[in-house]
Amino acid sequence: MKNRGWLFVIPALAVLAISAFIPLMTVINYSLHYIFAGSTPTFVGFENYVEVLRDSAFLRALVRQLVFSMGILAVEVPLGICIALCLPKRGPGVAVCLVLLGIPLLIPFNVVGIIARVLTQSAVGVIPEFFALFNYSFNVAKDPVDAFMTIFLLDVWHWTPLVALLCYAGLQAIPDAYYQAARIDGASAWKTFRYVTLPKLRSVLIIGVLLRFMDSFKIYAEPLLLTGGGPGDATTFLSLHVARKAESYNLGYAGASSFIYLFIVIVFSYIFFQLMTHIGKGETK
Repeated sequence: MKNRGWLFVIPALAVLAISAFIPLMTVINYSLHYIFAGSTPTFVGFENYVEVLRDSAFLRALVRQLVFSMGILAVEVPLGICIALCLPKRGPGVAVCLVLLGIPLLIPFNVVGIIARVLTQSAVGVIPEFFALFNYSFNVAKDPVDAFMTIFLLDVWHWTPLVALLCYAGLQAIPDAYYQAARIDGASAWKTFRYVTLPKLRSVLIIGVLLRFMDSFKIYAEPLLLTGGGPGDATTFLSLHVARKAESYNLGYAGASSFIYLFIVIVFSYIFFQLMTHIGKGETK
């Protein structure tokens, strides 16, 4: 009787096989061949992987991507926790705050990129005019730092509400008895947060960190629409680099780089999960 539960999982597994497994096998097959669109595939083994790992453009995009991903985790997770702590716990203001937090999450990636492009254009944008008040020439088309930081802050604005909503749900699930016990013991606000709130948020923080890390590797529309990957390759993140290789019909290279891309995301996600789980267990002992 217990094994019959798998019968209900079969439809989901079939959909997963069609939507994920088959494309994955296709990409792996491409990665093992020298293949351009319309040409006859030639099996080359792991030569495409060697080419990718020796490609300075791929390595620069990878380093840039890791800096971006680690940076947004360092900003969005603490900021999301702070926002969640500041939200009202009950009353009519709760619904208003949650709706306002959810608005950025509803805006599509391409719309975010177009809005940012309008706001940062040197001729009509509000942001360059604001920096001009401080005698700073803001230009995302020419300054690599301006371009990178604009996309970074854009992602922080777009996705910090997700972390805040997750943390808010986690805070609501913590029983008041823990805080009452902390007050009776004379714990300060910091110690209450350190030893009560933070350990109880471990599960939602694991989800938030993993979601944001994996999603950050998919950033594509914003740099494409805002800077086109420039100036130079300052905002050419890993997804944009791989997509351009595929657009040039170098399918063998694109397949190998895509699989390396996937492997990196899985490895780092596993490391984050293990670290946060281990730290969380250590806190509860």
